[in-house]
Amino acid sequence: MADFFQNGLITTLHRLSKNGRAHMEKGLEELAETSPIGLVLPALYSEFEGPAMPKIIEQLRRVRFLRRIVLSLDSASQEQYLQARQAFADFQIPVTILWEDGVRIQNLFRLLEANGLSVGPQGKGRGCWLAFGYLLAKADCDVFALHDCDVLNYNPELLVRLCYPVVNRNLGFWFCKGYYARISTQMNGRVTRLFVTPMVRAIQDLTPEIPFLRFVDSFRYVLAGEFAMNSYLARTIRIPADWGLEMGVLAEVYRNCSLARICQVDIADRYDHKHQDLTSASPHRGLQRMTYDVARSLLRTLAAEGVVFSSDHLRSLMIRYVRNAEDAISRYYADAVLNDLPFDRHSEELAVEVFARSLSSAAGDFLQKADGLPLIPNWNRVLAAVPNFFDLLKEAIAQDEAISAASKSILEPMRLSA
Repeated sequence: MADFFQNGLITTLHRLSKNGRAHMEKGLEELAETSPIGLVLPALYSEFEGPAMPKIIEQLRRVRFLRRIVLSLDSASQEQYLQARQAFADFQIPVTILWEDGVRIQNLFRLLEANGLSVGPQGKGRGCWLAFGYLLAKADCDVFALHDCDVLNYNPELLVRLCYPVVNRNLGFWFCKGYYARISTQMNGRVTRLFVTPMVRAIQDLTPEIPFLRFVDSFRYVLAGEFAMNSYLARTIRIPADWGLEMGVLAEVYRNCSLARICQVDIADRYDHKHQDLTSASPHRGLQRMTYDVARSLLRTLAAEGVVFSSDHLRSLMIRYVRNAEDAISRYYADAVLNDLPFDRHSEELAVEVFARSLSSAAGDFLQKADGLPLIPNWNRVLAAVPNFFDLLKEAIAQDEAISAASKSILEPMRLSA
């Protein structure tokens, strides 16, 4: 049963009606005439070989309210790029695939580096930033939506509910973040449940006067990869290149947008996607890498807000985080028992131990070098440094598409099973 409780600093939009989708989808088709929507899909080629992407493609064929789709394709050879294009070949909506590993896009990255603008390492953040740039270059979309490509139970209602609050200008929102219950046969979402929320509240205990922490704690699923924003925000915010994308975007939205213009929306009854490994042996893989990047992003953001962290503060933070995480395990255990869900307390405790090591590592590295990995410059700065960059980007993509057209006859169509 949905609730309608409003808590925190931002507006929460709930699922209170079973016929809400039909109402919103019809409204979107009308509103999109004056507020066109572009959808960004950040994807690795490996996701085309998994179970989620074929279903997402099939579902998106039925969507009629989008102006265009832009897929940032990473870790793909030329043949794989051509196969990805073939998967979208018969779409009625224009679909553009940005081949990040292609020589033309790589040359553009080198051009920016030569002008003192770092686009960061390979990663989801860089792909999203590039897709936003292409939508801005085309200049025919007012609202940009983004969702991940590993959603196993994808339904277009997710996209409808994500876009509607920003597209309907009467509601007054510039940014909308999705949230959902991360439940399959058990409780998922360990990074949010056992790391981000306990860490944020631990820092609040030490520095309760920081408004940004209340803002972050207002989101029901702070690491959700689904959000929508207007083109103004897409042009002005900076984006992290690493796993800190979601936290970094929230920091930039907080900095550039009134709280009254920000909302979160319930986009799915249940949400299941690819699960990262809890790899305790390597700090550069799986959830340990993710939690490290998230912690670095949060510490960097708080430093920019004027918080001063000493080694003593960070030691206290470590102890407080573990206490909060252990309390969270007890709460989720009780919730699981009440709902007859399996709950492995031992694995939950192991996760907290791994996350604590990530936090310790991030805190130590933060003290050594507080700025960490720089944010990718916003598009206003890119155009100030290279005024014709949008033209260069469109030309590079058009040349890649010309290769695709020339090679179509020698490539067998990619068969994707639903």
